[in-house]
Amino acid sequence: MAELRRALVIVDVQNDYFAAGGPLEIQYPDRNESLANITRAIDLAQQKGLPVAVVQHEYPAGAPVFAQGSEGWELHPEISSRREDSWKHIVKNYGSVFAGTDFEAWLRENGIDTITVIGYMTNNCDLATAAAAEPLGIAVELLSDASGAIHLANEAGTVSAQQLHETLLVLLHSNFAAVATTDKWVRAVEAGTAIPKNDLGTSAVQGRQAFQTVP
Repeated sequence: MAELRRALVIVDVQNDYFAAGGPLEIQYPDRNESLANITRAIDLAQQKGLPVAVVQHEYPAGAPVFAQGSEGWELHPEISSRREDSWKHIVKNYGSVFAGTDFEAWLRENGIDTITVIGYMTNNCDLATAAAAEPLGIAVELLSDASGAIHLANEAGTVSAQQLHETLLVLLHSNFAAVATTDKWVRAVEAGTAIPKNDLGTSAVQGRQAFQTVP
């Protein structure tokens, strides 16, 4: 069995996600709790010598969020204070960390076959990154309590951050990523083992059983 080679990917842990009353303020799970789990994962990765990539979303100067060089664009202080020169730094303009960046090349160069995604948002960049990794043969782990979502409403409907986050975790675990808590991930890293992922067929069967009407 080949040795697992994982990297920690810190997705967009930027100040705009913590701006009180801002449009992107993380609503669920509690952003301070998810931040604590994010920093816990970073500290373990540093201790274990895991490769780390830190990602920032960027829009042109003057944009309402993530404007280049703005305070909202900056990494949260808990991240910037831990940042090491050895980290891979990626600036992206799309949801997926893979799109328009050299992220895949960095993974290949370092022999990385598994990425652990932490950060924001479950409903955008985490989802897009996990889906983009599938055809590349890169395994994905997503830490459920080191990520988060926002409330959404548009012409298609309205959904709370909690409902959105929890639904997407089930969706991701059915095919695109192995979803786990930070506690479970810590145990897996210390043991050098992968986190098991479900599959669409099994999830479909279990879903049908869960919602089957009893005559």
